[in-house]
Amino acid sequence: MVTLKYQERFKTIKGVFDEFTNRTLFDIQKKNVFDELLSPFSIGKESNVFLASKGNAKVIVKIYRVQNCDFKRMHDYIKQDPRYEFIKKKSRQIIFAWVQREYKNLLKAEKAKVNVPKILGWKNHIIVEEMIGDEMPASKLKDSPPAYPFQFLEDVLGEMKKLYKEAGLIHGDLSPFNILNYQEKPVFIDFSQATLVKSRNAAELLNRDIKNVLNFFKKLGIEENAEKVFKKITE
Repeated sequence: MVTLKYQERFKTIKGVFDEFTNRTLFDIQKKNVFDELLSPFSIGKESNVFLASKGNAKVIVKIYRVQNCDFKRMHDYIKQDPRYEFIKKKSRQIIFAWVQREYKNLLKAEKAKVNVPKILGWKNHIIVEEMIGDEMPASKLKDSPPAYPFQFLEDVLGEMKKLYKEAGLIHGDLSPFNILNYQEKPVFIDFSQATLVKSRNAAELLNRDIKNVLNFFKKLGIEENAEKVFKKITE
């Protein structure tokens, strides 16, 4: 039987493996979503990402640090989403809704055949998803510029349009930091800020996504008009 001794194995990770987190991990593990945490992969402002085993494969386990999250910022974002506009300003309720929204958004995106990781499980402040990559996770676009930038940009815009038209979503935080370059194809990750196209701030978020993407490709010598791209995605 697999035992959970993450506090002992990852002593350098502070504020992550409290009793509540260990119980949540154990509950997810019991559902055969993953076998065992293997190693830390990255540390963000509000979450820690781990590699975990699942049979012969690896999966991603993202653990939001309940004590460290910017609940005011999260609430300001999530209250714009019609699905969560009545959420109260309670820290634990906000973080759970934040992670649930990422889970639901990934399901919608996957159903629409947007190039995203397959979602595997979720509970409380922890989400588990497919690892995009071979032996290790694929590199982010910021660290792995495409060999053919023009084609890659066309693929990114195509995925954005599919996300908008087929899934009814806007990523809301799209940039070279959360687009993976896997085998010269874009994969979108980090969907906690994604919102419905009918949200009050939808146009603002889409324009920001477009700006972030175009600014990156401008450095690679490709100029695109943001207004035309907006119309291409939405019309």
